[in-house]
Amino acid sequence: MKAGFLLGLAWRSAWNRRFTLALTVCSIALSTFMLLGMERVRTDLRSSFSSAVSGTDLIVGARTGSTQLLLYAVFHVGAATNNIRWSSVEALQKLRGVAWVVPLSLGDSHQGFPVLGTTPAYFDHFRYGEQQPLALREGRRFADLYDVVIGAELAEHLGYRLGQRITLAHGMGEVQLGGDHADKPFTITGILARTGTPVDRTAHISLEALEAIHVDWTVGAPLPGRRIDAEQARAMDLTPRSVTAALVGLHNRAAVFSVQRQVNGFGAEPLMSILPGVALDELWDVVGAGEKALLLMSGLVALVSMAGLMSVILAGLNERRRELAVLRAVGAGPQHVLALLALEGMLLTLAGIALGIVALVAGVVASNPWLQANFGLTLHLGQTTPLQWLLLAGLLVAGWLASLLPGWRAYRLSLADGLSPRI
Repeated sequence: MKAGFLLGLAWRSAWNRRFTLALTVCSIALSTFMLLGMERVRTDLRSSFSSAVSGTDLIVGARTGSTQLLLYAVFHVGAATNNIRWSSVEALQKLRGVAWVVPLSLGDSHQGFPVLGTTPAYFDHFRYGEQQPLALREGRRFADLYDVVIGAELAEHLGYRLGQRITLAHGMGEVQLGGDHADKPFTITGILARTGTPVDRTAHISLEALEAIHVDWTVGAPLPGRRIDAEQARAMDLTPRSVTAALVGLHNRAAVFSVQRQVNGFGAEPLMSILPGVALDELWDVVGAGEKALLLMSGLVALVSMAGLMSVILAGLNERRRELAVLRAVGAGPQHVLALLALEGMLLTLAGIALGIVALVAGVVASNPWLQANFGLTLHLGQTTPLQWLLLAGLLVAGWLASLLPGWRAYRLSLADGLSPRI
């Protein structure tokens, strides 16, 4: 028999049992949707994670582990082993090859959300994702001493609006060490657009404001019997004495290792610098184990779908024994029967994969605005990964293999047994 004839016969046979086989096709489509969808989310999530800070060439802080420096400088998790002196920040700016330096100072919070002291240059130079700059959803940057710019998640979680007054607390996270700074309230002047990075959970104030709320504090606690109100603090010298870390940008990225050696060999105090991309990849290797579990779960769904395909074809063999025997009687050899059932399995698998891809494309197009608005995650349909091609090929081969067992079973059915079925 010609291959074209077998293909047409397989298609017509499958169409006659379309309602039964539709469930199998949907099951394969679900497997395709989950496998490719999980791989797409995993790839783009890792890309988004690795781009939590993308416009910075070096992160500088006191000597510690690279992961720890990354965690508190970028993700605002944990605490620095030591601060770096303000004079060192000024010296960094003068290093050959350095274009800009953005100092970061942490240690305070607002209802569990971190507070970051920085300079206006932070809004000019900080980048995330694919070199995307920070944008204000509404309002303006901080200009007055007691202005604060908050992230989108912080604003939505606490229901804040422009013009509201808030107070900051000493200490990071839910645990507040030593009380709050109620005598120096801040006014919300800006709310940042969502980025899908730790910026969304952060309240941003100036370095001078961070100094102002601590002028009557020492060693993490208020000075006994000394209170300096908000207006008195304005008249004081609020030049920061130290900061937690600094983001550094270069004129030419080719000089990054040269500048890194200069920082690591800094004479005034022990400093270290890390490349954000390298440190982010190292951190992902630690925290990204869940992605493999998700992929494994999708693989199990695919395995169940292939088992379902095999079961459906096997269950239908008993009803089709007369049909197969007639084919044998008109000249079809056992190998033709085997090829017929293998083609049916391949057709079902192809239909399921095609339906799954269509569902994935529709799902990504429909959910992308919501994912971008709520999580800062954008899924890229055009960027097919090698693993996605491998998964598609694996599904196709698995569907073909799943149809071989029923085909082998039909191959063994004798002509007489088919024409004289048992009652």
